[in-house]
Amino acid sequence: MKLYNIKENDEQVSFGQAVRQGLGRNQGLFFPLELPKFEDIDALLAEDFVSRSTKILSALIGDELAEEEVNALVDAAFQFPAPINQVKDGVYALELFHGPTLAFKDFGGRFMAQSLAAVSDGGKITILTATSGDTGAAVAHAFYGMEDINVVILYPKGKISPLQEKLFCTLGKNIHTVAIDGDFDACQALVKQAFDDSALREEIGLNSANSINISRLMAQICYYFEAAAQMNKQERENLVVSVPSGNFGNLTAGLLAKALGLPIKRFIAATNANDTVPRYLETGKWEPKPTVATTSNAMDVSQPNNWPRIEELCRVKEWGLETLGKGAVSDEQSSQSVKDLYAMGYLCEPHGAIAYRVLEEQLQDGETGLFLCTAHPAKFKEVVDDILQSDIDLPAPLAKHAVMELLSEDLNADFDALKQVLRRVQ
Repeated sequence: MKLYNIKENDEQVSFGQAVRQGLGRNQGLFFPLELPKFEDIDALLAEDFVSRSTKILSALIGDELAEEEVNALVDAAFQFPAPINQVKDGVYALELFHGPTLAFKDFGGRFMAQSLAAVSDGGKITILTATSGDTGAAVAHAFYGMEDINVVILYPKGKISPLQEKLFCTLGKNIHTVAIDGDFDACQALVKQAFDDSALREEIGLNSANSINISRLMAQICYYFEAAAQMNKQERENLVVSVPSGNFGNLTAGLLAKALGLPIKRFIAATNANDTVPRYLETGKWEPKPTVATTSNAMDVSQPNNWPRIEELCRVKEWGLETLGKGAVSDEQSSQSVKDLYAMGYLCEPHGAIAYRVLEEQLQDGETGLFLCTAHPAKFKEVVDDILQSDIDLPAPLAKHAVMELLSEDLNADFDALKQVLRRVQ
């Protein structure tokens, strides 16, 4: 597999290099030089989740890893299901929260950890990543206890849910968590500064586990196929998918699934009040505003890092950006959608509810709707309980970590201070 830097096309790397490196020169994202196309989709969808995912990822990676090796990585990473749940006639929820940290990022985080171990050259590695909530837990648990890999996770202090924080800030060992005085975009800016410092990158073996790492995105492609595999042929051939979007990695993966041959009719990018992309699709002007805090905090991103990949894919495939559906949802509207879903017998949280609301507004007669539920409702217990006047139970992973002591350190959004942390944890 060859990948090129979107910003500097002459930089081309292998899959292993892209996984180890994370970003290219000038903070450029890596993108596949060629995309395979599966012709017999029905046969592919007839396979089980692990076997099908092995074929998809092997086709992307090429001969760099033998198919048996890829199968071992997938088998170790995808040890939990991605079921669809019908909430009403013609509308399904894709539940991506059945992994160890109860969020969709378990798929990408665990596959990246397995991939990095497979392509590592034996040197020490420092994973630096920013999180708006769920990435932190998925990455922390995926890499916890791995030899010669230190993980440093930056998150906006006071701007993620208490249970999200507990899930990844209580581990210790090789997992180091830093609460930044700022928003997610400030955390992301620090990560970018670190990658721009070539001397620091070399010194500590810097890598990132955000969805900027291509292995994360590749893993996420697989659950779109898994969702379609659980539908009948008629449903999946008129399928509209609504994706709750923050950093836009999930939507990128879905569009890549379509590029590989999955017959998805169209996608909808659903955001909260941080609506840079919906406004851009409406006006053609990229005008990020300051990030605002919402009840769907994992989507509180004003400058989504993965958007350049979506534009590149649309350019390569000659898809017009105008074919993307879009919608921005307020906290009040998402709360009402949580109530509406609950009245139908489905417990959801604000991120999934946002995707459901925009899907409901745009779904047409004869179409099948699928919205992504990216986290277990209990990860947002305070918000969901307040909306529904309920007291939802904590699943075992959350109950375990809820009583543990936070191990994070506080830090100003200052790059020199972060460098000191990165050197200290070696």
